[in-house]
Amino acid sequence: MIQLSDVSKIYKNDSIETIALSNITFEINRGEFVAIMGPSGSGKSTLMHILGALDLPSAGTYILDGENVSHLGDDELADIRNRKIGFVFQAFNLLPRTSALKNVSLPMVYAGIPKTERFVRAQKYLTMVGLENRLLHTPSQLSGGQQQRVAIARALCMNPAIILADEPTGNIASVQADEIMSIFQNLNQQGHTIIMITHEPDIAEHAKRIINVRDGKITNDGVDHKQKKLISKFFP
Repeated sequence: MIQLSDVSKIYKNDSIETIALSNITFEINRGEFVAIMGPSGSGKSTLMHILGALDLPSAGTYILDGENVSHLGDDELADIRNRKIGFVFQAFNLLPRTSALKNVSLPMVYAGIPKTERFVRAQKYLTMVGLENRLLHTPSQLSGGQQQRVAIARALCMNPAIILADEPTGNIASVQADEIMSIFQNLNQQGHTIIMITHEPDIAEHAKRIINVRDGKITNDGVDHKQKKLISKFFP
């Protein structure tokens, strides 16, 4: 699903160069649930922008679902984002005076999907995240956890290749955070590929695999860390 090979990102300001990422290489297979974790300034946000086709690497190759994203123009990147990536942001990014139903429908409007199909899809995914009784509520009428559920439904509506969640529990209470993580786990069990950016170890533990980033480099790639823990428990 995702292949990064020797990806680096260097920001230049006059004669000063800042290395945000250095020779990042990893693969994410279809159906994985991966957490990318690191402290502030580690490079995880830069990595998220590249994975989300919001920015291009300075060097290296990024293949997303069979397409080389590394050297695309702005319009091509926008097309990739709309077709292949479902975003879930910390700040929800919902239109404040617009119903949950219309917020979820918005990406489909840009894609030219007919109105009837937009309604059916939006209702389907809002029901999937437990908001079948909140279709016409605006964000101000919803809790933080419910707003994030709307954002997840919106991310799903275009049947993306990956769901990319950036600190998805950062603005909600811990009880609601657990509910959101349960939704992600259920989606992953249904076959969705999920990549989550976080700095919280307890949130990262909900994923099946944790990639640690520090100073622009991968310090640990815990492939199937839960399976390894289970194995070590029974075969010390």
